[in-house]
Amino acid sequence: MVAPAALRVVRCGGSALHGARAVFSVGARFLLCASGDFVKMYSVATEELVRLLRGHSDLVTDVQLAPHNHLQLYSSSLDGTIKLWDFTDGILIKTFTIGYKLLALYALPSSEDSVFVIIPKRGERDTFQLVLVKLTKAAGQDTEAKEVSVVLEGVDVSPKCTAFGRECEYVASVKGTNLQVYFFKRKQLNRFSLRAKTAKGGNNVFTCVACHPQEDCIATGHADGKIRLWRNFNHKKEYTYSTLHWHHDRVMDLAFSAEGTSLLSGGVESVLVQWHSGSDCKKDFLPRLGSAIEYVSISSDSAFCCTLHTDNRITIINSNLRFSKTIQGLIKAREVKTGLVVDPRTKALVLNGEPGHLQFYCLQTDRQLYSLDIVQQEYIHQAGLNQSDLVRVAFSAQGKWLATVEERKETDLELQLKLWFFDEETQSFKLNTRISMPHEDRITAMCFRDTDELEDDSLMLVTAGRDCVFKVWVILEDTDPEAQQSLSWSCDFVGSYHNYQATNCCFSEDGSLLAVSFGETVTVWDSSTWDLKCTFCHPPGKIRNICFGRLTCSKYLIGATDHGFLCCWNLLSCALEWSAHLNIVVLQPDPLSEHIAAVSWLLKESSLFVFKPSEPRPICIQKKLCKEKIQFAAFVPRDVPETIGSEKYLWLRRSQLFFLTDRQELMTVSTKPLEERLTLSSQQLAVEESLPVTAFSLLLGKHRHQQSQGNIDLGKVIHHHHEQDSPAVKELLHTPAHVLPSASFLCPIFINSLLISKENKSAEEVPDEVEMESEEAEDDSDEENNVTETKQEDTMPIESLGETTYKLSKSEEKELRKIRKVDYSWISVF
Repeated sequence: MVAPAALRVVRCGGSALHGARAVFSVGARFLLCASGDFVKMYSVATEELVRLLRGHSDLVTDVQLAPHNHLQLYSSSLDGTIKLWDFTDGILIKTFTIGYKLLALYALPSSEDSVFVIIPKRGERDTFQLVLVKLTKAAGQDTEAKEVSVVLEGVDVSPKCTAFGRECEYVASVKGTNLQVYFFKRKQLNRFSLRAKTAKGGNNVFTCVACHPQEDCIATGHADGKIRLWRNFNHKKEYTYSTLHWHHDRVMDLAFSAEGTSLLSGGVESVLVQWHSGSDCKKDFLPRLGSAIEYVSISSDSAFCCTLHTDNRITIINSNLRFSKTIQGLIKAREVKTGLVVDPRTKALVLNGEPGHLQFYCLQTDRQLYSLDIVQQEYIHQAGLNQSDLVRVAFSAQGKWLATVEERKETDLELQLKLWFFDEETQSFKLNTRISMPHEDRITAMCFRDTDELEDDSLMLVTAGRDCVFKVWVILEDTDPEAQQSLSWSCDFVGSYHNYQATNCCFSEDGSLLAVSFGETVTVWDSSTWDLKCTFCHPPGKIRNICFGRLTCSKYLIGATDHGFLCCWNLLSCALEWSAHLNIVVLQPDPLSEHIAAVSWLLKESSLFVFKPSEPRPICIQKKLCKEKIQFAAFVPRDVPETIGSEKYLWLRRSQLFFLTDRQELMTVSTKPLEERLTLSSQQLAVEESLPVTAFSLLLGKHRHQQSQGNIDLGKVIHHHHEQDSPAVKELLHTPAHVLPSASFLCPIFINSLLISKENKSAEEVPDEVEMESEEAEDDSDEENNVTETKQEDTMPIESLGETTYKLSKSEEKELRKIRKVDYSWISVF
């Protein structure tokens, strides 16, 4: 028997795309960047994620193309290893264990078997050094690289604060107000210092450095927005520098073009600046890039550049400084207040994005689908301003309606409740109703009644607030013929309980009951008459979370208190069914089963408990799930139920559990390794784009396009049997080139696979088609074929092992088919 797989935590998305500088492949077909524990490869032409390189056990800190094989890639990680990849095929070639946390990586053409890395200095805190690591050529996939030599001491931890000069003659590193340049051949180290503050209030602290690829020139960025171009720095006293200034705040990154004719700079202004020939007068701009620029990268042919932004966005830009493509990951908002909500239509996760926006995040592609502007006000990037913020969001059962709450705290609290209707024509949400100050204090919870949305009369929204009331909102039909819209929302009922603050609310599965928590008490209301049915209490501690059971467990109500108790009440007996002493911070029911996931936080570790309300013993317990505190969780329905080998994890069959940590990292639990979230078209794209563009490939592509267009016009489905089902063709197309046998060995197998064997052809294929014709057509064709068949009959005898056999002519075969159709069952009587 196969042992059941253990439950594992997988970082599935939301990792920062701007953690290290991205690199273009040769020819700028692909863009590779570090993202969490993975290296992601995107298509520059289509923005598709075409490859996910996984193998590191900790954060990937840098990626570099191998200088002597441009189809290979080095990656460094905090796990202390450097990995060499064949990124076009997604194959891990070799792993070098260094033994230090690797914070930056530099692979240079002059060092074939060596790389430069930044590591922490042992025995000293917050001190780092640039070292040269010898990569051994020992046999095996895993080797140790312990030969390390120190190049520079006291370098900055950031990879953009160290750069190598032309032909790798020197290395420049900046930290604080100091610049140090080390010349390898002369083994000479020159140090240059600036004053921290200037007389005019400038800030000379270095922020980044870049070296000219053709000349002895170093560009440095500073905290006050200035750029200095250093020359003659091989002399300690005769050095000179010129100043470029446009940025009003710190320069985040610098990058020279491949020829060194232009310099790119980016900062917090969200503007990419292109400086020509080192002149302050000649510069171009690409503004409104969305957020602060963290890194700038340029392709080897200078055809493309890309900017990595603090909001987890990659922008691909043409050489003429025109916007080309954008790759948007999960935006890390300042604070996630909406929680994790699932859009019923797209099954996307919905949460805070850009200020005042909702982001719809696709879990399959790890990309943002779109962003919905809720506040509809221009956000001002200035500290200390009180601006509107999105705090609550809820979807109706089928995703037809969306409710949002935004608040702004000035002298008085400003609240707005907005109801959005999904327009099928425009495929977007449109604002239907805006309600100012729906409550006198902050709204703490909001939910729709999950009923059939075909009847608008059944739709209902409940909001709970700190003003000690909950309100019920329903749809009203406007009878005014001049009204712009026929439907609008209005308050239908206001409820309260002993003047306690309302903290949570939720409907039962059938929508007949509403549970609202007030302090330490949970109240249950009839949603048709709004009569108070019963109350539950489990002191001490206020109710933190509540939810109803579903399906066979619909008679139970679950609640968690802030004093560390998880309680289950029976709605039929109005009594406490069971309780457990757990500090539950997240309580999330599965919409497709009876299971409920509860996440506890104890001793700086999160643990997962999955249970059915009808059973006090948990079905699954996963202690020490992660060291980060989990803020929110959500069950996302699967498109296809997953095959689960262990009964312990059957709760993962129809839904997948996702959770968001306090660091805004999106994670999930699975019994299997993380699947490749790539479509077949994306995988084919990776293969096709890696092929060189030649005249023959262009002609072949045009021929294929015409052939496929012709097939569509004819309305026929053509199955290329040998291209799809031949093992020889599959072996040839899907095996990496460097492990294929010689062409002389593959050629006979490939040719034989294309030949059509006569023995394999069924004798009934032609008769089936002929039998569909009329008898008259057969008689006419017989007369025409008699002339040719007489010539063929002379060649019919075939000798085989000394015996003579005869092959039937076409006319004889047709006569035989007619005989087969005659019913001879009457002979059985005799």
